[in-house]
Amino acid sequence: MRTLRRDVRLSILDLAPVSRHESVADSLGGSVALAQAAERLGYERVWYAEHHNMPTIASSATAVLIAHVAAHTSTIRLGAGGIMLPNHSPLVIAEQFGTLATLHPGRIDLGLGRAPGTDQRTLQALRRDPRVADRFPHDVRELQGYLSGASLVEGVQAVPGAGTDVPITILGSSLFGAELAAAYGLPYAFASHFAPDLLLQAVRVYRESFQPSAQLAEPFVIAAFNAIVAPTREEAEHMDAVVRRSRIRSFLLRGAAAAESLSDEDLDVLAESPQGRQVLAMMRRSVVGTGEDAAAAIAAFAEEASADEVMLAVHGTSAAERVRALELLAAARVATSAQPV
Repeated sequence: MRTLRRDVRLSILDLAPVSRHESVADSLGGSVALAQAAERLGYERVWYAEHHNMPTIASSATAVLIAHVAAHTSTIRLGAGGIMLPNHSPLVIAEQFGTLATLHPGRIDLGLGRAPGTDQRTLQALRRDPRVADRFPHDVRELQGYLSGASLVEGVQAVPGAGTDVPITILGSSLFGAELAAAYGLPYAFASHFAPDLLLQAVRVYRESFQPSAQLAEPFVIAAFNAIVAPTREEAEHMDAVVRRSRIRSFLLRGAAAAESLSDEDLDVLAESPQGRQVLAMMRRSVVGTGEDAAAAIAAFAEEASADEVMLAVHGTSAAERVRALELLAAARVATSAQPV
């Protein structure tokens, strides 16, 4: 059995999912429980993604959620995976994450993305001009200046923020992010959990083009991977069917009044349509199985992607199932750590 190299880190992407049978408050409580389990089990970090106007995701106020989880944990790193920088001014993000880093020193990460994380109508509600995304490289530099205490804007400092040097990671699903992260000497995180097409090409471009910086001497790649883990393969496959139907309902029928009335059979038919297959293909970088299955699949994925860290989007129908998945995977890693690759 292929085992995960000891130097490959494992971390968690928590989308703060809101299932059909729970409230947003339940979801956020589940995020606390997941982070506490990840801390107890030795995972590297937990990140939260900024999404807006999505009833199934509760992490829209990303910095607020990080602050809440940080107050209920002690040592695990927490961060944004990511903040969609075109939705914000660099100064405001520097102040938010500077505050987090001051309250929780050595524990806060800042992943930055260029996409809006929402639809065009919601982007208008955010009061942002879509053209601001073209300023992303400059805005990253401006944000770095605020966090380092060497502001690029005369007379303006981030308070809190200046001198905290919150580590920044560039997120992406295309070659643009890879090239920017390489040029700026920053870690690069690829969103292969939902946009896997350019993963290998982007990682190759990043590693070949990387220029060392004050933050990072060598290239560092994080690659995202979906995991549905249960005590048996049969249970994992059942959970996978539920997750697939939820994804069809959320992405293919977003906003449709009749979406909640569709039966499982209706959703399965939609999943077989060209549009449904396209939606589900976004999650093809996935494992569905036992802890041992997941450990082997993650090891193979890390090797293929040349990843220094694998960030797991752990799916289930409840927070308890996601916590159990972390436990099963951690136990499998311990059991197989002495076996040869």
